[in-house]
Amino acid sequence: MNIVVFGAGAIGSLFGGLLNKDNNVLLIGRKSHITAIKKNGLKLDGKTRLNIKIKAESSIDNVTFSPDLLILTVKSYDTESAILQAIKIITDDTTVLSLQNGLDNIEKISKHIKSERIIVGITTHGALFSKSGVITHTGKGMTVLGELNGKKTERLESIVKLFNKSGIETKESMNILKEIWSKAIINSSINPLTAIFKCKNGYLLKNPILKKLLENICEESISISKSEGIDLSYLDTLAKTKEVIKNTSDNYSSMLQSIIKSKKTEIDSINGKLIEIGKKNNVSTLTNEILLYSVKSL
Repeated sequence: MNIVVFGAGAIGSLFGGLLNKDNNVLLIGRKSHITAIKKNGLKLDGKTRLNIKIKAESSIDNVTFSPDLLILTVKSYDTESAILQAIKIITDDTTVLSLQNGLDNIEKISKHIKSERIIVGITTHGALFSKSGVITHTGKGMTVLGELNGKKTERLESIVKLFNKSGIETKESMNILKEIWSKAIINSSINPLTAIFKCKNGYLLKNPILKKLLENICEESISISKSEGIDLSYLDTLAKTKEVIKNTSDNYSSMLQSIIKSKKTEIDSINGKLIEIGKKNNVSTLTNEILLYSVKSL
């Protein structure tokens, strides 16, 4: 399969590198990262150890083929810009897979391409951008893909099979929107707290005050989800959140990494979107607002 990964940071490079084994994969990423890959190949270390020769470009203008699969792994604030750039290589035979954090990516992509062309995914893999050309796979996880309409289709089955064959453990979901909300709520609880208190994920369960804050955020975010017709269980989601923290206890969240590097965070697409939906549905958003403004102040 011809695959373009647009947004080859940590997760994008990890998935692109693994998919490259049996497919024609091209990574699009930042110039310094791409230059290193062209010179020395892509190096994966940590849970996966590979040195991979892979096609890579710093601009989508240099892509000379139309992909069967376009995987978007850009930050949520770059989604609309990325899909506008990608339109030139998308055909009626291209499937666009959003493998991103946040609650507003589908909305942004759907403005510019037909929703029938889109599938969506989430992953619990942990990856760290160590340096240009080098990605550390910090934790193995599960990837879930689904059609927006919840149907089981041949293309979905084909992509799930492709991912599993490449070593990316993947399953189908007939309710991917619920999965996206679940992950967003987990991220809304973990990422801002670790960014504000500059700690590893695991510290959130070691510090009793942060543990209580985590529970309060999760409870408020669940209330917001229910107001939007997304039926998630508070206890189940809190248990999943704590499980993610335990499995990634030595990791620094992507939001904290962005703060450390003085980069923009995805807070607007996670807690910001929860606030927007909560206010629309007359649900309290105070805790999420405190997190939003605290992260923005950093």
